[in-house]
Amino acid sequence: INVMKLRIILLLTIAIFGLNTIDAQTLRGSNGMSIGKIENDGTVRGSNGMSIGKIESNGTVRGSNGMSIGKIESDGTVRGSNGMSIGKIESDGTVRGSNGMSIGKIESDGTVRGSNGMSIGKAENCNPKHAAAFFFFFFHNP
Repeated sequence: INVMKLRIILLLTIAIFGLNTIDAQTLRGSNGMSIGKIENDGTVRGSNGMSIGKIESNGTVRGSNGMSIGKIESDGTVRGSNGMSIGKIESDGTVRGSNGMSIGKIESDGTVRGSNGMSIGKAENCNPKHAAAFFFFFFHNP
């Protein structure tokens, strides 16, 4: 797992659609172990409990150093710090990379599936779009 990519995507997850309605959310890997948490105030914590960043109400994602590392737009487009699109999360849970190809999906029960249909994790008490951004843009290596 690329640590920087992990941090960026974990932070992006809390920015998607409805920042003000986020409840504490736990994200688990396929082995059931917690891989992160999104707190009510938008603080993102890694599995070790350390803060790795925060999302502002306008969708700007900031790393632990306060620098902008990306943004989530209201239509589900995920952008990197350079403003370039790195993917999109569709309303049905399908996640697409920057090339438009499907890289996976998050189901309504929180099960996260890779492009091969295999379960790669689970989102507990999560907005499906938040979980989709976390798993696919942090962990997917095209």
